[in-house]
Formats: sequence, C-alpha cells, structure tokens
Amino acid sequence: MKKLLLLIFTVSILSCNSQGKRAVLGESDFQKEMNTKFKDASRSPLTKKGLKNFKGLDFFPIDKKYTVNAELVKTPDAPIFDFPTTTDRVAMYKKYGILSFSIDGKDFKLAIYQDVNPKPEYANHLFLPFLDNTNGKTSYKGGRFIDIYTTDIREDGTVEVDFNKAYNPYCTYSDRYSCPITPSDNYLNTEIKAGVMAYKEPK
Repeated sequence: MKKLLLLIFTVSILSCNSQGKRAVLGESDFQKEMNTKFKDASRSPLTKKGLKNFKGLDFFPIDKKYTVNAELVKTPDAPIFDFPTTTDRVAMYKKYGILSFSIDGKDFKLAIYQDVNPKPEYANHLFLPFLDNTNGKTSYKGGRFIDIYTTDIREDGTVEVDFNKAYNPYCTYSDRYSCPITPSDNYLNTEIKAGVMAYKEPK
C-alpha cells in the first residue's frame, strides 16, 4: 500500500511539473530556436524590461513560396570595403556573390557578403541583408538578415534562401548593439511577408 501511495505521489508531482513548464512557441524549428534564445537571459538581446515582458516573437505565417532556389554567381575579385553600422564601428566585408531568384514570377537579385576577419565559429558564415516593402510597417524599418553558409552551396552553384528565417538585427531590441546597415541596393520591390515581424518595445 505504501509503495502504491508513493507511486501515485510521484506521478502527480511529475504531472504538475510538466504542466508548469510552458512549451516554446513557434511553428518551425527556426521560430522555436529564436524564442528559446530570446527568453534566455544569458543570450537574449532584449533589455531587462523587454526580457521581463517577453512572451514570444511575432512571426509572419510560414509560406513556402518564400523558400526559393537561388542561383549564386560568385564575385571573387570584389574589393574589401567598409560596411557602415548603426554606431561608429566599421565592419570589413567583401561581396561574396550575387543571388538571383524569383518570387511570384518576378525576378530579383541580392548581394551576399562575407566578413573579412570572422571569428573561427563564423568562418563559413555568409551575410544576406535585405530591404522590402514591409519595412516600417509590419517588419523592422531597417531591413532584416538571413544566415547562409558556404557549406549550403550546392555543386551546381545554387543555394536555398529561406525568407521564413529572416530575423531582425539585434539593435532592434537594444541600443547596446552595433548592427550593419542594409545597403539600399539590396532592396526587393515586393512585400516579403515571412520571417520575424516588427518588434514593439514594452511600455
């Protein structure tokens, strides 16, 4: 009888604990990973006030049409240049190539960049910033970023670009960050209703 009571007690405790933990919000692994990072005080770019009030980032609904197969033309002879940021910091980048793709039958091009002096963990990282017609309305006014890796490039020179994984620069959430400014040439004359939406600072 004692063993039975102990078993019932243990099961009830575990049940209460599982109910007390809130599931991470998100419709995809990317969204869940973003929300997990943002609610983690050791990694979150949010201010203390923002972290205290954080319930989850706002995302556009996932739409497969914004996952495109892009043709990459590399630009190995492109010069190194000073990439402006939101502060006095100057980042050194080089244009890695030009991505060409279509959305809703319209053709677009975006330049993709590579840090000249990356940290070891970012050695294969490529930087894709872009502007579109949602900026300042439903998405951040300064544009958004997508992470792509050199290891993602296929043998035929194509690479998948998933705008559903577009995220805001960290300076959106706190002025303690210095973020690259998206070049005006990387403007898409369409609405990219995918990825992270505009952030509203809690009052």
